Order: sequence, then structure tokens, then C-alpha cells
Amino acid sequence: MKYTEHNLSLTGGNPPKSLTTSQKFAVVLGLTGLGIFILAITNYNFPNKSMWLAAALTAITSGIIWFSLAAYSHKTEGIKNDGVWFKSIANRGVWAWILGVVLTGFYIVLYFYPQFLGLRNEGDNTGLVGLFDPLSKILSGNPASQWFVYGTLYTIAILAFGFKFFLKYKHNRYEKLRTISVMFFQLAFAFLIPEFMARLNSDSFSLPYYDLKNIWPLNYYNFEQYRVDSFISAGSIGTGLLIFGIASIFIITPILTYKYGKRWYCSWVCGCGGLAETAGDPFRHLSDKSQTAWKIERWVVHSVVVFVTIMTTAVVHSYLGNDSSKYWLTKDLFLIGVGTLLTLVFALVMLFKRKELAKDAVYGAIGYFTLIIVLLALHFFGSDGNLFFFEAEKLRASYGFMIGAIFSGVVGTGFYPIFGNRVWCRFGCPMAAILGFQQRLFSRFRITTNGGQCISCGNCSTYCEMGIDVRAYAQKGENIVRSSCVGCGICSAVCPRGVLKLENDSMNGRINSNEILLGNDVDLMDYVNQGK
Repeated sequence: MKYTEHNLSLTGGNPPKSLTTSQKFAVVLGLTGLGIFILAITNYNFPNKSMWLAAALTAITSGIIWFSLAAYSHKTEGIKNDGVWFKSIANRGVWAWILGVVLTGFYIVLYFYPQFLGLRNEGDNTGLVGLFDPLSKILSGNPASQWFVYGTLYTIAILAFGFKFFLKYKHNRYEKLRTISVMFFQLAFAFLIPEFMARLNSDSFSLPYYDLKNIWPLNYYNFEQYRVDSFISAGSIGTGLLIFGIASIFIITPILTYKYGKRWYCSWVCGCGGLAETAGDPFRHLSDKSQTAWKIERWVVHSVVVFVTIMTTAVVHSYLGNDSSKYWLTKDLFLIGVGTLLTLVFALVMLFKRKELAKDAVYGAIGYFTLIIVLLALHFFGSDGNLFFFEAEKLRASYGFMIGAIFSGVVGTGFYPIFGNRVWCRFGCPMAAILGFQQRLFSRFRITTNGGQCISCGNCSTYCEMGIDVRAYAQKGENIVRSSCVGCGICSAVCPRGVLKLENDSMNGRINSNEILLGNDVDLMDYVNQGK
């Protein structure tokens, strides 16, 4: 059945004043499922954990789906902002702060005080973790952990809110395909496959937990000695996974980024991006668009890349030896190899791509010389994983605490309602930074603009979750090629004039000048022939 929108607003009419009756029932259903989890946290003894867990997960999922149907099923296809600036929870109001505090509190307990959730080192789990034991034993054969609880809820959130996202952007084929992709990769590669892999483990065969879609430097821990030993001891399967991890860094990632830009990972595969795009969609307009935020973003994310490179180098260096008769790859040879690779990349970039990098070339130079100094320090002062006077293990633990826990979890997700849905991706994710570096230098991806059609409504800039002033590019008719762009396509989806288009094309003219726009003497037929 088709509905008619009886107003001329580009954004779908007046903001909703209150929830409908159907939406209220959906909220009650979802809160009922959460209530079961709260009872579990208080150590309430459920007589049949499997039944109550199924009831809770079904109630939460059904509540979100019901609410989504009530909100979007009757609406016409097209641009909708649903009055986000008028809602307390979507405009940093009281409800936004309450949600932020609750999410942040949950992450703090999950990361640092899992015993309060019922995790037990000895004996049976209790509380919330104990409630998830039946499901964990079905999938992996092991009792649940706080990470299994988190993974289950994370997957449910992406699947349920993905359905909501699907309805909201039902007019856009690209958004629907992208949403299906992140739902699939989260369910299969991040949740089910690792659990099934754990079921294969035995006394003679052991694989470490491995989310197949996590690639270095996101899984900076993948080359620690205990994991490498586990991969090798698992025979051909483990060796294959280790080779796949290395190939992902040097072969798979660059090729896919060249063809499709960083969006192939950040918007189609990554679990962090998947949660940001689905559950975090109502908060995308809260991303800071200021110049100050952009400057902070560039400094912080470059620093994270440098630090994770140092940590990985220190880890590998820590379990190599100096005796060439015992080690085909000695400590010194490894450091020389890393230094040579970094120097080669730095030299090629500065020689051929300095103009495209612009000011980012300065950050690259600082990062390069920092890494070379660290390599020299490892050579002269490093011993058994020590860096200067610090133990590499303590440095890795500090990195895991500050970046992996506080940044990506507590702040990155807990503060969706305050800072927007891509805080971690913008400021902290080393994977996004390296893919952005590749995207800026040699990717075929760009967002083309038709400046003559732009009416400066500002929808594109408002809903850019990465803090990019898209409208400024559109007004000039300039291609958008930014390291931070994740290719989510929302700017194009909310444009009422079709000004923006996501494209993969040749490298020629990708980072274009404003020659035609400024009226310079150019050969217009040359541009036409180049487009054939």
C-alpha cells in the first residue's frame, strides 16, 4: 500500500510529538527482555535458564523490530530525519546523558568487574553470565564468559537495529546491500565461526579465538608469541590462518582498498562500523564538524598507528634470537627489514604522492622518524621484549587498556548519544587510519559531486558521521577524497537533488583541481575524451 506525504518538507514533515500506542507496546516488550537480564544480574535463580534466555533475547529483538515497523512501515520512501534535533535522546538532552551513563557503566563493569555479572573462575557461573551458559555450551561446548555475553548482545543489536536501518533507507539500494553485509559478517564471522572453532579444540589441537574479519593493526595482539605458537601447533589449519592473517595485511587489504576504498571494510565488514551504522544511526548528526576536532583527529589517529606499529614490532622482536644458526630471522635482520619497508614506503609516498597528502605529509614524516628512532632503540636497548627501560608486555597491556578498552568500548560506544556514532573510528582505530592512508594515496574510490545542482541544504554535512563538511565540496563541484571517509553513502542518500555519487573510477583526475570551476584555460574536449 502506498502512502502520500501531504507536505513540502524535504525531511519528512513535522517531528513526532510522542510515541504511538504501537511503539509504546514495543518499548514495553523490549524492556521486559532487559528486565530479565537485570533480574539475572541480581542472581535471581531462574528454574530453566535456556527458556528464560530465549524469552529475553526474543523480547528485545521483537521489541526493536516492532518499534521499527511502527515508525517506518507507513512512511513514504525518501529522506527522513524524523525530528532528531527535537528529541532529547538524539540531541544531547537528559535522556541522551542517561543512556550514555548507562552504556558507559555497562562497559566499565564488562571490562573491569565481570565478577559482578556472575563470571566465576572456579565453579559454575552465576548471574547474567550464568544465564548465557546454555547458549554458549550449544555453540562452543564451553561455559559463557563476559565476552560471549557481550558478543551475543552485540550481534542482536546489529541484526535488530539493522532491520530498522533497512526500513529507514528502503529507498536506497546501496544502503540496503551494505546493511545486509554488516549483519552477515557480524553473525557469521565475528560470532558463530569463532564459537564453532572453539568446539574443535582439544588437548592435542588448539586454535586461539580468531575473528576472521579482524585484521592487523586492529587485532594488534595476533602476532604475540602465545598466539603464533597456538597457530603453528594446530597444524595446517592453524598455519593457514596465520598465513591468512599476514596476507590480509600485505595483499588482500591493499587490493580491496585500491578497488573500492576503505568502505569495503569500515562500512561493509567491520563490527565496530556495523554497530555504529545500525544502533548508532540516530546519533550520526552529533559528530563534531569543527576544525579543532579535525586537527585533534589527525594527531590522535596518527599517534595510534605509530604506537601499534611499535607494539607489534616489539612483540615479534621479543621472541626472536641473535644466533643465525638457530633463527633464520634474527632480531637484527627483522629490525633491518622493518626499517627498510618503512623507508621504502615513506620514500615512495614523498616522491610521488606528496602533493595529494598536503599537510598530512608532515604527520607522516613525524611518524616515520619516530618509528626509525624506536627501531634503533630496540637494537641498542631492546632485550627480551624490553623497550628502553619498559617491558614490552606492560606497554602492550597499557595499549590494550587505553585503546582497546577505554577508547573503543567505554568512550567509543558508550558515548554514542553525546559524541556521535563514529568516535572510535575517527580518533582511535588504527585500521581505519591505515586504510584511510591507502585510500588517499591509491584508491579508485571517490564521491563525485555536481555543484550546479547543489541547493546548499546541508543535509550531507549534517549527517556525515565522520565530521566531513560535504557541502563545501558539493558547492565547488569537487570530488570528495578524504582519508576519514568510510563510504557509508548516507550523504548521497539524504541529498534531495542527487548531487553526490559514490564511484570507483580511474586514478586520473581523482583528486581534481578547480580548473574548470575557476575558468582557467583548459581543453574541455580533453576532459570529455578522458571520461570515455
